[in-house]
Amino acid sequence: MRKIFSLALLCLISSRQLTAQSARQSDNTANYIIEDSVLIKTKDGAQISALVVRKKGVAEPQATIFQFTIYARKTDIKKVKEAADKGYVGVIAYTRGKRYSPDEVVPYEYDGEDANTVIDWISKQPWSNGKVGMYGGSYNGFTQWAATKHLHPALKTIVPSASAAPGLDVPMTNNVVMSFVFPWTYYISNNKFLDETDYNGPQWGDLYWKWFETGKSYRALDTLVGRPGNTVFQRWLDHPAYDAYWQKMLPFKEEFSKITIPVLTTTGYFDGGQIGATYYLREHLTYHPQANHYFLIGPYGHFGSQGYPDSTYRGYKIDPVANIPIHDIIYQWFDYILKSGLKPAALKDKINYQVMGSNEWKHTPSLSKMSNDTLTFYLSNASSKAPYRLSTQKPKKDGFVLQQVDYKDRESYNSYYYINNILYDSLNANNGLLFVSEPLTKPLEISGCFTGELKAIINKKDMDCSVVLFELMPDGRYFYLSYFMGRASYAKDMTKRHILTPGKKESIPFTNTYMTSRKLSKGSKLVAIINVNKSPFEQINYGTGKDVNDETIKDANEPLQIKWLNDSYLKIPIWK
Repeated sequence: MRKIFSLALLCLISSRQLTAQSARQSDNTANYIIEDSVLIKTKDGAQISALVVRKKGVAEPQATIFQFTIYARKTDIKKVKEAADKGYVGVIAYTRGKRYSPDEVVPYEYDGEDANTVIDWISKQPWSNGKVGMYGGSYNGFTQWAATKHLHPALKTIVPSASAAPGLDVPMTNNVVMSFVFPWTYYISNNKFLDETDYNGPQWGDLYWKWFETGKSYRALDTLVGRPGNTVFQRWLDHPAYDAYWQKMLPFKEEFSKITIPVLTTTGYFDGGQIGATYYLREHLTYHPQANHYFLIGPYGHFGSQGYPDSTYRGYKIDPVANIPIHDIIYQWFDYILKSGLKPAALKDKINYQVMGSNEWKHTPSLSKMSNDTLTFYLSNASSKAPYRLSTQKPKKDGFVLQQVDYKDRESYNSYYYINNILYDSLNANNGLLFVSEPLTKPLEISGCFTGELKAIINKKDMDCSVVLFELMPDGRYFYLSYFMGRASYAKDMTKRHILTPGKKESIPFTNTYMTSRKLSKGSKLVAIINVNKSPFEQINYGTGKDVNDETIKDANEPLQIKWLNDSYLKIPIWK
């Protein structure tokens, strides 16, 4: 079956300012001062389009709530009016090339400097009191972190939600490019707003399968869809490592130590942007241990973690205490920081997380305090066929479980699980290997990010592998918990590729997984699916050691043979 899976990682916000005529037609326009056609010039001569809304009758300078986005939508006036209604000046500005900007659309690359240009402009306006707070999700979460790389003194706080992190979770996760971002490049650049018709068209699913079935190179996607010359996409592919191209867009290493303003991050266990959100948190606390950074996470998807959660998300009815108004908390935070108000009651400590299945929130001072112990599971070869065992006992003698992947075979495909559902009646391992633990003898809380180290001997120079984690509940259903997917040759250093040696034992450590927190029932089992990518939905790494973007089905040669060694292990953080 041809399914198009989407992480929906990159969607939120934007539009322009109303003209005098359209302003008269909008609701309650008489209560606002609306500046529709503001153009702000950057140092290199580009122009940034901005929309400014103030409440009439306010004489004193006010703090500004600011969003910076590539998503130009005609409904954005509602967001800036809301800021004005709450006692702020509302500003939305758009990345160069969007709305009224005459420039070329270039996602990510200029946004940090351009956001600071807008903040500087805001700080010099007579209606500004010199305090700016930023918020927004997905791409708009990224632009906030990009702004902190060039921290302007007027920027007093950021509230990034479901934050994208270019080079880290988009267009690639752990150095593997995912196909869903390809149509996004046209979505944001075909016109000055957003091309919804093209983005939601059937051509993309057809494209993915055409590419998969023909075995063309990944670079050929734009040609296969009949739109050669996608410079943005091709430029991304030119940087498969997390190199200086990506590092320039965001704070990197010691630069996080200079981010001294308060931060509130919101995300969800099922948010495709969680990898970025947790990356920023970890790096900020690593390089600035005393950072005033609060973190809120619960059973939310990409959009619920930015505003108002779904009471039932992809078949899972969330605990009642998890159903909180995140958007309202964001404005409570602004009042706390910018107006000396009360801190939001939901933020009882730096790390605030909802334990699924317990109807309880927990609060800790640090990520490490989310757990107080670790369960280690080894990939046992004690069984001769699937399902294999996740064993708590370290193996006494060497062994392995064999997996074979024929890249020439396009009748079947291997893929990691997208977060398509939370609950499953049965699991399709997608030609991967299924490992199952013994039943739990008592309830168990797992909280944090699972990690591990895969040990393998392969007959090629590289592979893209995945680990997906589930709870097999006593009623026979499976609850999706977390996953890892990444390129083996970048496992030890995402900035530099280290080719594997065929026939040699290799270690593939992984840490960059999705955070979860859930109280598992007595009698439940942990289930892990180990797999290698071969699907229409992400690059195919044929294992030659060449640039994966240039490999084709002609590079498939003999099937990939993997000996998953029994000293491979997963570490599950628990609270007991």
